[in-house]
Amino acid sequence: MSDTATKTILIVEDDEFLRSLTAKRLEKESYHIVIAADGEQALTTLGAEKPDLVLLDLLLPGTNGFQVLEKMDKKMPVVVFSNLGQKEDIEKAKGLGADDFLIKANFTLDDVVAKVNEYLKK
Repeated sequence: MSDTATKTILIVEDDEFLRSLTAKRLEKESYHIVIAADGEQALTTLGAEKPDLVLLDLLLPGTNGFQVLEKMDKKMPVVVFSNLGQKEDIEKAKGLGADDFLIKANFTLDDVVAKVNEYLKK
């Protein structure tokens, strides 16, 4: 068993198809996956679990990804994975504590896995 088995990733994504696809792909890498479909659920989950990394969408129903970044007690890397790609959005997310920013249209799931591995296999 690899060292990734003990690593937990919280995927915060409201698109069920993309969430499921991402979770399955990361589970193939032996990561433990926790799911949140919106910002409120993400904050509740962050209070209960201590994931090793958060994969965070910004466009979420109710509490959006920016608000999640503002409210979370950050002790783990946060990789934003969003369709928002304006310079202002990227700077705002990083200013609120995001470690990295991937624009969905420009990255494949393999790219996401590579980015996650970069943070968790140091």
